[in-house]
Amino acid sequence: VIAAGLALFGLGGLGVVIAYLYVAPSLPSVAVLKDIRLQVPLRVYTRDGRLLAQFGEKRRIPLSFDQIPKPMVNAFVAAEDEHFWEHPGVDVEGVLRAAIHLALTGERTQGGGTITMQVARDFFLTRKKTFSRKIREAFLALKIERELSKQDILTLYINKIYLGSRAYGAGAAAQVYYGTDVSHLSLAQI
Repeated sequence: VIAAGLALFGLGGLGVVIAYLYVAPSLPSVAVLKDIRLQVPLRVYTRDGRLLAQFGEKRRIPLSFDQIPKPMVNAFVAAEDEHFWEHPGVDVEGVLRAAIHLALTGERTQGGGTITMQVARDFFLTRKKTFSRKIREAFLALKIERELSKQDILTLYINKIYLGSRAYGAGAAAQVYYGTDVSHLSLAQI
């Protein structure tokens, strides 16, 4: 049993190495994420600084990591990726849990993705659910984690995520749902 387990582990490791060697040359450069310009609507203000009109399909108010309240950071991490601060971009435990659940039930109800994998998908990949896209997403997440800090990754995620009512990112959601800046949100609103 131990020998069979070790053989399976070795074959799995070899499979990962082969997949990486096949996929790595086609992965996009992560450098573009360091200077990303998110689409924001055109805003027209009065002379005294009041917002008169906003034009554009997407509502977005980009935030720096320092502008995101700590309880909001904690809420996103707790809801989306509880091991975000510890894993290298891929949560192996979460992927194994999702794979075992899929094997036992045949249903894809458990998610194995991380915040970094969502950033990889949202900025570089399609939403098409294929095995090859998931592999590219995982290797791209590992690459993103090597080149960006956890704060930068979380900032990209919080500014890019769709939160309903044409609000992209937490800054726009605070305005759309509560008519205020994220710094003025109560804990319940966050």
